[in-house]
Formats: sequence, structure tokens, C-alpha cells
Amino acid sequence: MSTQTPTLRARLSLPSVVLFGVAYMSPAIVMLTFGVIAVSSHGATPTAYIIAAAAMSLTALSYGKMARIFPASGSAYTYARKTISPEVGFLAGWAILLDYFFLPMVAWLIQSLYLNAQFPVIPIWVWLVVNVGATTLVNVLGIVLADKVNKTLMTLTMIGIIAFVVLAIGHLSTNTPASFTAPFWNSSTSVAIVSAGAAMAAYSFLGFDAISTLSEETINPKKNIPRGILLAVLIGGAIFIAVSYVMQLVHPGATFTDPSTASYAMSVLVGGPVFAQIINIVIIVGGFASCMAIQASTSRLMFVMGRDGVLPRRLFGRLNSKFKTPVFNLILIGAVGMLALNLSLGTAASFINFGAFLTFTVVNVCVIVYFIRQRRRGQKERVLTFLILPLLGAVVDIYLLTQLGTVALYLGLGWLAIGVIYLAFLTKGFRASPPEINLDEGPTTTSQPVPQLEG
Repeated sequence: MSTQTPTLRARLSLPSVVLFGVAYMSPAIVMLTFGVIAVSSHGATPTAYIIAAAAMSLTALSYGKMARIFPASGSAYTYARKTISPEVGFLAGWAILLDYFFLPMVAWLIQSLYLNAQFPVIPIWVWLVVNVGATTLVNVLGIVLADKVNKTLMTLTMIGIIAFVVLAIGHLSTNTPASFTAPFWNSSTSVAIVSAGAAMAAYSFLGFDAISTLSEETINPKKNIPRGILLAVLIGGAIFIAVSYVMQLVHPGATFTDPSTASYAMSVLVGGPVFAQIINIVIIVGGFASCMAIQASTSRLMFVMGRDGVLPRRLFGRLNSKFKTPVFNLILIGAVGMLALNLSLGTAASFINFGAFLTFTVVNVCVIVYFIRQRRRGQKERVLTFLILPLLGAVVDIYLLTQLGTVALYLGLGWLAIGVIYLAFLTKGFRASPPEINLDEGPTTTSQPVPQLEG
């Protein structure tokens, strides 16, 4: 039997990489979270998205630089470990885990809210149980969404978004807005208020950094991964800004019966109940697939961390003997998803953003550290692109992080504190190097057969 380390085949082109990033961000999220962001920004949703897109573009440039320098999977974890220290790399990986671990909770909550909007007789908690149970069961059985299915669902979602925008414009043609500039700035907005909205809007961009994990599967990764990351942010941002602008014209201000399901009420307004139900179903179908994919990828990350000893191997690094899936991880993620019953959509999304902003800050710092080290070695990198822009990106990310809600900050800092304590345990009081999360090639050392995920 060959002992050669398995490697991934480079088959993805630049368009495929960009599509992956945009699909992971899920364009329909702009409709699903519109009401929440409109409330946070006091009716200036497109401006919130413009600020978020600008901030994410700065960070995307830093991701691109790191992906060019380290063309391997692992994303922020790998960059921090190789440029700063293994300890900082571990904490960056811990922050990534915050995103991946709790992102399914937000996806399930959004699903449940919109199912309840269409079928109000059934309570939200029942839909949450159904969504969590159904996606967990499918993932336990080992059914993985194929790339063609993902593209089909994304196409349906985009058709739904375009249909909504067309009907919304038709509605505006007979119901002329009082102001076409109010969605960008109005008497209720301020820099602080719009920044708070931008911190919430940044949730819509989560996933662009996942492109960096495709380095080994991408043709000419040093060129296509950096381009793909930036293009995904720009294309996603353009969609978010355009759609939110039209929606804010249809519904000026920030007063909603229920901000969490505002787009459903707007779909009824511009297209009628039947159209609203069709759009809702399209979004729900795409959302269900997204929930499955997010839960599956999260369980994989936890499995790898367990297999490599970063998390307890006996629990997280085991596969079910029959289905060859990390059943414990999937059930644990599902159980955490039920916590959504006690959180609002805004709080849940901002909690996820804590981990994202922290990770984004680390990546920007990695570029700066790399710049300083290269200078010491006599190799001069450009000051603008390797120092000023990443420094600006880090400052913006930290600022947006401070604009999150108090509950989100406490929960995020609590998660980070747990990571520090766990790191101290793994390193015997910081006297040893932390275990390496090997996201590229499988476990580095093991005396047992390596468990293989069902594929």
C-alpha cells in the first residue's frame, strides 16, 4: 500500500474560484438581513454596505498577498503561524472555529424565521428543530452536495433576486420615492450609526476568505487566488449595494413590523402574496443547501482539529464506522444551533462577526509583519501595499469590531478567553509549542490508521 501523502488536483479556474466565493457569501443574504441592517443604520443600508465592502476589500487585498506568499490551505491560521508565531496561529484558528462553529446557527435561524413568515401557524422553534434535525440527518448519512447542485441552487437564487428587483423598480415607477439620496444619508444617520450598520452588514461578506482554502485545487493559485478573493468581494458588494438601495427606496426609513422578515413583507408589496411565496421558497431551498454545506464543512474542520490533537481526539477525531462521517461533531453543531432560540438575528450575526473581524485583523497584521521581516532581510516590499493598506485594513476591522453589540463583544471575548486557557493547557503553561492544525496534508504523526471521511 502506498504511503504517499494524498494531494488535491488543481482543476479550478479563476471563474470557478470567484463563483465559489460569491456562492459561499450567498447573494440572497442581502434580502434576508435587510430589515436588521436598516434598523442598525437608521435607514441607510446601502451606505452600510459600501463601508463594509470598502473594509472587506482592504482585508481581501491582505488575504491575496498572503495566499500568494503561502499558496496552501489553512487560511488565516497558516498565515499567522508562519509569519507571527504558532501561538498566534492557534488563536487565529480558534477565531476561525468561532465563525465556522456558530455560522450554522445563524443560517438555521434565518431559515426558521422565513419559514415561519410563510407558515405562521407553525412556531419558529418548531421550524428550527426541523431544520437542524433534517440537515444533521443528511450530513450524518454522508450525502454531500455536488458542485453542480450548488451552481443550480445559486442560479435559482439569482433569478429570484433579479425578479424581485425588477418588480421593485416597477413598484417605484408608480410610487415615486420622496428622495433618491435618503438611502445613502438622511436626517437620522450619523457616522457612528452607519458604522454600526456596516459592522452588521459585514456578516454578508463572510465566506470570501474561504477562497484561500482552495489554493491546492486552483490552477496557478499564486495568481488566481488573490484575484478571486478580491473579485468575490467586489462582485458580492456590488450585488449587496444595488439590491439594498432598491429595497431602501421601496421601504424608506427603519420602521418594520418585524425587521427579521422585512423582505418577505416587501415581496408581498411589490409582487403580491403568490410572488412572495415563490421567492420565499426559492430562498429557503437555497438556504437549506447552504445550511447543509456550512454544517458539513464545520464538522470537517472540527474533525481535522480532533485528528491532529488540537481538540480531544476521542470525541472530535472519530468517524462513524458505518457512515464514515464525524457524527459527534455534527450532533454537537446541531445542539449549538438550538441556542438560536435565545438570540435575535442581529445578536447572532454580530457574534459571528466578532470572530470574523478578529481573524481579518490578524491577516492584516500578518502582511505588516511579513513586510518588516523582508525589510530586515534587505528585500524591500512596497510601502503602500504591504504597510499602509493592511494597517488601514486592521484599523477599520478593529473599529467595526468595537461597533458590535455589547452581548456579542462579551460572548466573543469569552470565546477568546476560553481559547487562551485551552492553549495554556495544550502547551503546559505556554512552555511547549501548540499542536499544529494540519489542514493541508492530514495528520503529521500517528500510530493508528488515518480515518477517512466519506466523500
